[in-house]
Amino acid sequence: MPTIAEKIFTSHSDNEKVEPGQIINAKVDIIMVHDMLGMRVVDTFEKIGIDKVKNPDRIVALLDHWVPPNTIDSAIINKSSREFIKKHGIKNYLGMDKGICHQIVPENGFIWPGALIVGTDSHTCTYGAFGAFSTGIGSTDCAVLFAEEKLWFKVPETILYKIQGKIPNMVFGKDIILKLITDIGVDGATYKSVEFTGDAINELSIDGRMTMCNMGIEMGAKAAIIPPDQKTIDWLKNRVKHDYSIVKSDPDANFEKIINLDISNLAPQVAKPHSPGNAVAVSEVEGVKVDQCFIGSCTNGRFEDLEIAAKLLRGKKIHDDVRLIITAASKEIYTEALHQGLIELFINVGAIVTHPTCGVCLGIFGTLAPGEVSLSSSNRNFIGRQGSREAKIYLSSAATVAASAIKGEITDPRTI
Repeated sequence: MPTIAEKIFTSHSDNEKVEPGQIINAKVDIIMVHDMLGMRVVDTFEKIGIDKVKNPDRIVALLDHWVPPNTIDSAIINKSSREFIKKHGIKNYLGMDKGICHQIVPENGFIWPGALIVGTDSHTCTYGAFGAFSTGIGSTDCAVLFAEEKLWFKVPETILYKIQGKIPNMVFGKDIILKLITDIGVDGATYKSVEFTGDAINELSIDGRMTMCNMGIEMGAKAAIIPPDQKTIDWLKNRVKHDYSIVKSDPDANFEKIINLDISNLAPQVAKPHSPGNAVAVSEVEGVKVDQCFIGSCTNGRFEDLEIAAKLLRGKKIHDDVRLIITAASKEIYTEALHQGLIELFINVGAIVTHPTCGVCLGIFGTLAPGEVSLSSSNRNFIGRQGSREAKIYLSSAATVAASAIKGEITDPRTI
């Protein structure tokens, strides 16, 4: 019997039934495109001689990486994107002021259970937190899809995770996914759909679920999906403006493998340089001096992250040798944090609060010098990711980042 992924591909293709490994053409519901539009997609679109976008209402466009532009080249990318959007009547343009794509696309109602979504960013798999099949595509596929209704896919096999146990104190979705990536390896789920289920997943907030699905790509997955429940429906209420159907795997679905994990005793995790699949318990790296701490990105810039950071930072002060940078993932989150007094708290304890953007995650600003150490709540710690190739990046939850910013070294948040 079919999995969520197989059911979604069946409903979006002309096939009565699909099987893992089968090549199909499937109708795509939403195409998300960010700065890659002006960087590569526009050029490819024009080079292959396409002159008209088919159904521009399917396209959701925005700018979030180089915002505002910091070089002449990024300004050109920005300008090219806006010109293309205007020329082809793309009405779903979210601008450059609302925030990071993987937060603002769901916020604006463009994601729903059972949908088939693609985007010009590898972390498009984030939308699986709402029961959609979502995956990243390249600029050529995107350009062709602008002129076509369907795109080819190979139907993936599905790995089922059953994650049980009560989530321990100061352990979050980020800690769970770092553990899973390390256990299976960064290529352990290549071109698979991974499905996260179990009591621990049910306990997670939508914010935590988005974090887990966001990093599905770090284990090589084509998509990461969490079956929708009442939390999903409640979050999407007043956002999605049309009807949708809940899609779940059949009880006897043919999974490629089933992995059971009890996280009752899981400690906060930290991924050491230079891989997200290099995670250990925080106790194994405690005491490592840090120069920069970062809370933000499409992985951990949500309200839950800012809220736990504020809880730990309240009444404290950032260590003199540390710069703490905090970036809300969207204007909606920033505004809520402002109303709740979190922004003022962050400023008063010595943090640098930025506008919603991908900038720090990419090293566009908040750049690391040679020999510096960063503890980041983002999703990748590859060499050179945030600046110098001689810098070192560790990954953790926002709670561990906040605790470490206070002490000036990697610190177990349970001790604050």
